Amino acid sequence: MKKEYRIKKNEDFQRIIKKKKSVSNQCFVMYYDENESHMRVGISVSKKLGNAVTRNKVKRQVRMMIKEVFDEKKGMDYIVIVRNKYLSCSYKDNLKELNYLYDKINKRMEK
Repeated sequence: MKKEYRIKKNEDFQRIIKKKKSVSNQCFVMYYDENESHMRVGISVSKKLGNAVTRNKVKRQVRMMIKEVFDEKKGMDYIVIVRNKYLSCSYKDNLKELNYLYDKINKRMEK
């Protein structure tokens, strides 16, 4: 995922989370908000999930899932928060869960 598609600043995270538009399941919590330009994604992995090596591995996997599932041309900001259940599921299961949440957001935005 290119750097211009990432959300890094705490102010951006807080602004999107404050809007309180979210969907969740066992593995992820996703906050979303519209923006004027291209898609941007922020990934948050808690220290409760493991040491730095584990958290970085999880972030790499989530970035790959986002590349597969999300539409980069859509003007949306997303915050993906990874839950503890993520570690006990396989990559395919986690991909299905993320895809389900993305579809749920798209259905909400169509209304």
